[in-house]
Amino acid sequence: MAVAKPSIPLGDLESFTVHLKSSTRILALLGAGLSASSGLPTFRGAGGLWRCHDAISLATPEAFQDDPTLVWQFYSYRRHMALQAKPNKAHFALAELARKRKDFITLSQNVDGLSQRAGHPSSQLQLIHGSLFDVRCTSFYCKYSSQNDFSDPIVPALAIPKGGFQPELAPDEKTGEQGAASLYAAMEKPSASTEPVKELDISDVNVPIPDVSVSDLPHCPKCKEGLLRPGVVWFGEMLPKEALSAIQDFTNKPEKIDLILVIGTSAKVYPAAGYVDIARAKGAKVAVVNMDRADTPGGKNGLAKGDWFFEGDAGEIVPEILKSVIGEL
Repeated sequence: MAVAKPSIPLGDLESFTVHLKSSTRILALLGAGLSASSGLPTFRGAGGLWRCHDAISLATPEAFQDDPTLVWQFYSYRRHMALQAKPNKAHFALAELARKRKDFITLSQNVDGLSQRAGHPSSQLQLIHGSLFDVRCTSFYCKYSSQNDFSDPIVPALAIPKGGFQPELAPDEKTGEQGAASLYAAMEKPSASTEPVKELDISDVNVPIPDVSVSDLPHCPKCKEGLLRPGVVWFGEMLPKEALSAIQDFTNKPEKIDLILVIGTSAKVYPAAGYVDIARAKGAKVAVVNMDRADTPGGKNGLAKGDWFFEGDAGEIVPEILKSVIGEL
């Protein structure tokens, strides 16, 4: 059965294709909408809870200092969920465009590792918010860091617990201790069933999670003492200098920028928002791919004459609009 192609106005597709074919210097801004096409959950904005915790409250240096076990359990869960997702066709399309256009650079706000797993050339991919799959040592005197560590779990103690057991609680059970104890006991017993044991949803506050000591958390293989931390940019931290410098070098070149692709993001938060203005000032046309027409740089009236808005699923639209350069995926 033939797969239905995304509904893209023919006139928009034709005019974009003409411009894309003549474009050499291209910038792309990627946001969470791209990952949503892979079915990846996010923890952004109001109501973004993990267990009973505001996800934002776990994304700070202070949270890691106060309770590194809880923060690592949260990020280990996010790593696991990201690895369950697969790069979608848009990730592969952008990776292929990078191989076809050496003067194409991508600025991603996503930390999920999907672009890297799609084979996007690392020299043309800048991760402004870091990556779940990078780690670095927290010891002041140690400079150890590692990139693209896709091991799951990163250490055995952070493995997602498994079991299909639901504890039966006594009528007077108030503390949850009985349920937790019975669940842990069930998890430790081998199952006689031939059915695969399901992973427990530890994002649910009603599902107990194992106690993990700090000594069992990821530690630095170089200095042997410092705790490793996730290589994401936490609230209150500076954005990575290397990524910002690479983008600045690209935008500061005297040559014009032909095109900026804004995919799965409103690009309303700085510094990402500023790159749309910079690219436009350097002559770029703007092409937005998003599910919500109001979610564009500058709002509904943020696009100029000759720009494009492609409404719909980025995973379907991006490979279609890039097909004239990258071919069929």
